Amino acid sequence: MPRVICAGHVNWDVTLRVETLPDPDGEVAVDSRRSGGGGSAANVATGLADLDVDSGLLGSVGDDEHGRTARAELADAGVDVDHVLTVPETETTTKYIIVEPSGEVMVLGCSGANESFAADDLPESALADADHLHMTSQSPETAARLAERARERDVPVSFDPGRRIDQRGYGPALTSVDYLFLNDREAALALDAFDLEAQTLVLKHGPDGAEIRRGEDRTAHPGYPIEVVDTTGAGDAFAAGFIAASVGGANDHRALAVANACGALASKAPGARTSLTWDDVRAFLGE
Repeated sequence: MPRVICAGHVNWDVTLRVETLPDPDGEVAVDSRRSGGGGSAANVATGLADLDVDSGLLGSVGDDEHGRTARAELADAGVDVDHVLTVPETETTTKYIIVEPSGEVMVLGCSGANESFAADDLPESALADADHLHMTSQSPETAARLAERARERDVPVSFDPGRRIDQRGYGPALTSVDYLFLNDREAALALDAFDLEAQTLVLKHGPDGAEIRRGEDRTAHPGYPIEVVDTTGAGDAFAAGFIAASVGGANDHRALAVANACGALASKAPGARTSLTWDDVRAFLGE
């Protein structure tokens, strides 16, 4: 079984569904509220475990009820949490995710423990056993050092820097990895600021599907028409599908088809995590 390590945020998510976003100084009613573990790295690790990939997680939580519950949820999902640090006297990072009827989201984040881990918290033996390292939003210094360590071990690295790509010094990490997962906004910022000719770009176009760019080569997949319920975690499900298919030997078009299916399945359900199975994916693909 392929071994993938995910490194990045482990959060506690509070999702609020509303009829509309309030105007400044306004107020709207909350239609529903749900809480559970989140964070991009944790979401991808869970998706990989669902898709029969041996997944481990490097991250950090606080020494509180939310941190303990988040760890327990991940372990129950089949994720190796041996390298998730518990930070004393620090709260687990909480994200408030507000979802409107179209499925689009806005996020309010509270600072906490999720960037307390360092690159050296991943033992050399764990990295040596990995077939792939996937990084999500985290300290730029940690991301760059993790990429460097993986490169020394010839472990392929992917990076999904997330929506704050233009607010953090991710340059050394972006230009050191093998695969970059970017949405249209992130790609516009990154391609304008960095030389990414050496990286394989996995570009997410939302309802218009996705594509892979390797230099001048392009592989595209149109995606699937669905009724969107909640886009929270859809990019993480996409990444899990792409990585699971790729480490399993799929070609680019197949990897994109699986990734788009996983992203679509996540968008059809509320919350940051959707149970992914190969049976569900194949049924979605009409196989």
